[in-house]
Amino acid sequence: MDVYEAVTSRRAVRAFTDRAVPRQSLERVLSAAAWAPSGSNMQPWRTYVVTGAPLAALKKRAGERLAAGDPWDEPEYEQYPSALGSPYRERRSAFGEQRYGALGIARGDLEARQRAAAANWDCFGAPAALFCYLDKGMGSPQWADAGMYLQTVMLLLRAEGLHSCPQMAWAKFHTTVAEILSPPEGLVLFCGMSIGYEDVTAGDPRTGRAPLDETVTFVGAL
Repeated sequence: MDVYEAVTSRRAVRAFTDRAVPRQSLERVLSAAAWAPSGSNMQPWRTYVVTGAPLAALKKRAGERLAAGDPWDEPEYEQYPSALGSPYRERRSAFGEQRYGALGIARGDLEARQRAAAANWDCFGAPAALFCYLDKGMGSPQWADAGMYLQTVMLLLRAEGLHSCPQMAWAKFHTTVAEILSPPEGLVLFCGMSIGYEDVTAGDPRTGRAPLDETVTFVGAL
């Protein structure tokens, strides 16, 4: 698979089979992803890969919290600006309409939307998950480094025939994740990532992208 195919075939998959993910594949991916760029080569990410019984325990604990109606954990960072301006507000709204519309969920059916969102904490059925932490002392540039690292991971997963779904949703249950992973003090859970083989029978739609002229400006003669 060439790099263009990896980029254009990567998407946030929200339906996985239970087919096991080979450890060798994950080791190849994460070894190569270590070459992702980072300022002054600090490599600020701390990654945990979870499968088997520990992942089942995490899913169970998260499911129990959902069933009990437990509130989300105190946020450790702001996931979205409180006042989202145009065109980002419209793009986010369009994503919601497409995502829930494909599931046959009406715009006003908040209960059904919550049930669909709850699949996040089951990793959409994926048999493997990755959790990415950063030191609390890191700044915006290092968070950007972590984003480049995670994108590299996701593209390399495509080369292995695997799919993924990055999930900031796990940051809402960061204390539950910490119960399983026991990360060192001083780390912030940035996101989780579901990893596995896509369930192609689920008909999971792909979200479109803005036209090039909305996001790119060419300056100078080419």
